This record gives sequence, C-alpha cells and structure tokens, in this order.
Amino acid sequence: MTITEKILAAHAGKERVSAGELINAKLDIVLANDITAPISIKEFKKIGAKDVFDKDKIAFIPDHFAPQKDIKAAEQCKMLREFSREYDLGLYFEVGRMGVEHALLPEQGIVLPGDLVIGADSHTCTYGALGAFSTGVGSTDVASAMATGECWFKVPESMKFIYYGKLNKWVSGKDLILHTIGDIGVDGALYRAMEIEGEVIKSLPMSGRLTMCNMAIEAGGKNGIIVPDDITEEYVKGRAKREYTFYTSDKDAEYVDVREYDCSKIEPTVSCPHLPSNTRPASELSDIKIDQVVIGSCTNGRIEDMREAAEVIRGKKVSPNTRMIVIPATQEIYLQAMKEGLAEIFVQSEAVFSTPTCGPWYISPIQRWPLLQQ
Repeated sequence: MTITEKILAAHAGKERVSAGELINAKLDIVLANDITAPISIKEFKKIGAKDVFDKDKIAFIPDHFAPQKDIKAAEQCKMLREFSREYDLGLYFEVGRMGVEHALLPEQGIVLPGDLVIGADSHTCTYGALGAFSTGVGSTDVASAMATGECWFKVPESMKFIYYGKLNKWVSGKDLILHTIGDIGVDGALYRAMEIEGEVIKSLPMSGRLTMCNMAIEAGGKNGIIVPDDITEEYVKGRAKREYTFYTSDKDAEYVDVREYDCSKIEPTVSCPHLPSNTRPASELSDIKIDQVVIGSCTNGRIEDMREAAEVIRGKKVSPNTRMIVIPATQEIYLQAMKEGLAEIFVQSEAVFSTPTCGPWYISPIQRWPLLQQ
C-alpha cells in the first residue's frame, strides 16, 4: 500500500484498503474556521447532537475575518467563541493567541505524523507534509464529525512526484509546486493523493514541505503527502502533545502516474491570472507593474518566508505606487520576526507589518491571482 492507503486503513480498522474503496474512518483532528464553522455549528444543532465526540480533538480558529472588519464578521467569530465555551473545546484560538490555521496547528504540535485530519477549508491538505492524511471537506461533514468522530472516504488513487537535481537561488517549495501545477493543470490530480518525494525533498526544510502539500488542492488533489523522515522527526519531537506514527509506502505500491522533475531547470515561478496553473518564470514578467504584494497566508507566512522577504527588501523602499503587506502566520512567528529585526526592516522599508491573520488574503480568486505569488 501507499502511505495514504496505510493511514486510511489504520483509521478504518482494516488490514488494507485499495483505491476506489469506500470506508468509514476515525478522526484525530476536526478543524473549522470563522467562515466554515458557523455552518457546521448550525448543522450540529440541527441534527440534535447532545455533545461533541472529544473536546480536545476539535479545533476552531477564527483567522479569515479576524480581526473583524464589520458586525457580520464579528457575529461569525462570536459563534465560534460561544460554541467553544459551551462545549469546553480545548483547541479554540482567539485573537492574541491565534494564527493562520494551517500554520498554527503544526507549530503547536496538534497535528502529527500518521494522523487522519479533516477540515472545513480546502488547504487542510497542508498537514501531509508531516506524513499525515489530511483533506478539506464541507461544513456539514464537519458537523457530523464533531458529533461522531468519524467520516467516510473514498480511498484516492495515488500519483507520485519525484524531484531531483539542485535547487537554483531563490527557488523553494513554492516554486516546485507551482511548476508542478503548471505541468499537470488545476485538475491534473483530481481526487488523487499527491505523494511527493526525491532527493530534493529529502533536504527540503519543513517550511517548504508544508507549502507544497498546502497547494495540492490547487491541482485538484485529495491530499498531498510526504513520507516522514529525520526532518519530520526533528520538527515534531519537541512539539508533539501525544504519540505519533511514521508510515511509509511499500516498494510495490501502485501509482496511476509518476512524474519526475529536474529542479535545476526550475526558476522562481509566478502564477498569472486567472488560474494557479497559468505559471511563468518570474524572469519573463519583468514588464508587469505590481500594485500590491502580500507576504503571508497559510501557504507562505512562516519565519523562513519572513527572512527571505527581509533579505530582498533590506535597505530599499517600497514604491509609492505599490502596497506591501507582510503578515506573519502566527504569534510565535510574529515574535521571532521582531527578535530577529525583520519587522524593523519591513517597517523601515515602508511596508505594513500586520497581526497574524488570513484576512487580507481571503478575497476572490479573480482578485487574488493578479497579486504577486512569490
């Protein structure tokens, strides 16, 4: 079996599963945010559930409309706060201790290798970087999961993506996954597990791995996943709040497609309007006027991203015709950026250094993709 199949089999209480099989599986973490959780809460009440299945396995993180921009947004977040208090949820993160959900949960050791995680957010596939099976679902699925601790799945077929060679300067996990999406298209991995490996991945830091798995959904993937190794162990060993399991893929596991990429040929890459798959090397876009730059989001708001951005802009000024917004993804990253002097670099460069939030990024795809993606 593949690593995806092994994790699903273990949580379904089965010796093995195969692609296309329908299963019911127990969940380790159920996640929702301030856009999706209110729907889940309403459905949870509607089905007559008396209690949540486990108060320490449901994570509510208001990060899209927080800090709130208006009364309606405040009411959305208020629903999460009141439900969390009513059911004594242990994983509720309010403003001040919050962060962008898909950066916060790995950082806090809440999601771990071998886990099965669902979230009412498409980028829940991020946690595959830790060797977990994680995927986005609808709010009604989350409502049912909050009551039962289970969810049904169709076991996905697996694709393998192998990255070899040497990374060029400024090329990171973001460029690798954008290049891949440009190759296979936004439906190139539709309802498939994207298993990522190769010599480049073995030396890729966790920040790059999280970015790659985060964007599996942009290729239609059910999940992105990387077999855990020493880098995974180093990342989770000081964070884990409970035991975890490393799974691997069997050598004779079946894949519906195998793609290989020579990373020495991949340049810094940008997605142009209006699809993630409309990728071009940044070197071909020097004539494009940039109106706004956002450094952050659940994909690239980690301390490594802050350091790279600071290195580029140090000693320079943001053009008066461009708006630059820098958003560290969590409070911990915010503090680290301050300690390292990165926040000072951004402010001196006349950029905005914001509190952790996914808010400015939550705009329509047509508005989003013209923004600088690197």
